[in-house]
Amino acid sequence: MFDRPSKNGSWVYFFQRVPGVQRRGQGLPMVWRSAPRIMGPVLVGMLLLVPLAVNGQDAATATDGRVRVYFGTYTRGDSEGIYVSVLDLASGELSPPVLAARAVNPAFLAIHSQQPWLYSVGEVGDFAGRRSGAVYAFRMDPQTGLLTRINEQPSGGTGACHISLDHTGRFALVANYGGGNASVLPIEADGRLGEATAFVQHEGSSVDPRRQTAPHAHAAYVDPGNRFALVVDLGLDRVMIYRFDAQHGTLVPNDPAWVSVNPGAGPRHFAFHPQGRFAYVINELQSNVTAFAYDASRGSFEELQTISTLPADFQGDNTTAEILVHPTGRFLYGSNRGHDSIAVFAIDPKHGRLQAVQHQATGGQTPRNFGIDPTGQFLLAANQASDSVVVFRIDASTGQLKATGQQIQVPTPVCVRMVPITD
Repeated sequence: MFDRPSKNGSWVYFFQRVPGVQRRGQGLPMVWRSAPRIMGPVLVGMLLLVPLAVNGQDAATATDGRVRVYFGTYTRGDSEGIYVSVLDLASGELSPPVLAARAVNPAFLAIHSQQPWLYSVGEVGDFAGRRSGAVYAFRMDPQTGLLTRINEQPSGGTGACHISLDHTGRFALVANYGGGNASVLPIEADGRLGEATAFVQHEGSSVDPRRQTAPHAHAAYVDPGNRFALVVDLGLDRVMIYRFDAQHGTLVPNDPAWVSVNPGAGPRHFAFHPQGRFAYVINELQSNVTAFAYDASRGSFEELQTISTLPADFQGDNTTAEILVHPTGRFLYGSNRGHDSIAVFAIDPKHGRLQAVQHQATGGQTPRNFGIDPTGQFLLAANQASDSVVVFRIDASTGQLKATGQQIQVPTPVCVRMVPITD
């Protein structure tokens, strides 16, 4: 199944049962057990692709009209860790948040697609006696949403800032901003994180004398086919491309080994279109989005367009942060920190190019992250500097956002992840 937590997934893969496939653990879903054997060049022929909501959440599973929302935070102020709330899909109302688990700087989260497991980075410089960030595994209580710590592992580099899961649910990919590197950690049958199966260190720099004197891996994802891993490096102005082995969790440089953006752009996060033919990178330092055509057979990208996330008359300082494609594939959203808005774009379904539609103020300061609910009705903007999460309704025809008047206070929110409540 496409990676539910990575926020860029918009497909669910239904695998055929393959005779003789080795099972990996008793009682686990068929997708979990058989996926590693059927990934590869014949993948497309073995899959039925069905549109799925952003963040990998199946809209059909949100049967009782509620979605559980997890918030990753920085614990430098009043926050104590990961918080949880419930979103009412009829009204857009969010319940008061409660502390789901204590953790140090759980800045980015990922939710397993088949099991009640949540994974988080710990954005720290030292962990377990070494210069490394942390990665935490948690078990979600299906009734309360509270989290129980399973275990933790070092991330392999300082400043772990992003985590996503591969489409088999067997591996976590982690980007370390401070270390300029990325690692792959296996997920065991009981949800525990194992020791890293892969580690890649980036080298080099780019043109910005303040932010690009060294590599800074800012996000790591797998592509829709689970064949290539993409590590977005702000310090190099590149998206690094690796061949990903879904059986062993290893990374090997691809040919081509990267795709570049404009010098000084500072790429941060990445989103695939539901069709898998297009991809989008939000560039933090130049406040724009680069659109690409994607060749899934080679793991290569061709630039289509670069477009600003800001209104033409904006003169202040700004950096961008998150980027998501709407479940329908018709719209793209990116957050501006400084302008404090969500930029809304229409996507050309044939050519993948973007057209600016709206710049919606987020009702707070520094929208570090945002999420779209499984049904595609609501966008939740997390305003890091004003300790607020604000709910917007999405117009199904235009993609435009309208404030619902609903918001909650969450201390220093920096990540939003959702999972349907099905009980």
